[in-house]
Amino acid sequence: MLGEQIKSLRQCKGLNQVEMAKIFGITKQSVSNWENENIMPSIDMLIKIAKFFNVSTDYLLGLSEEHALNTEGLSELQIAHIQTLIDDILQK
Repeated sequence: MLGEQIKSLRQCKGLNQVEMAKIFGITKQSVSNWENENIMPSIDMLIKIAKFFNVSTDYLLGLSEEHALNTEGLSELQIAHIQTLIDDILQK
């Protein structure tokens, strides 16, 4: 499950494995191994991945379906606009 989540989030950001590896200061092989579930990232790296993709570690691990957005630094008005956009998308 973790490998699928990482791969999906990486692809949604338009990153290939090499680009993701550079962002996290690791090898492409590490990213590949995570995605193929040959190895698991360390707890510290799991937290970094969650922060980078603005999701919870529970989401990455498949313990939660909730995909949270980081709204830190946004005004209440900006958050309301984002919520309106989400509501509009869900109604279609």
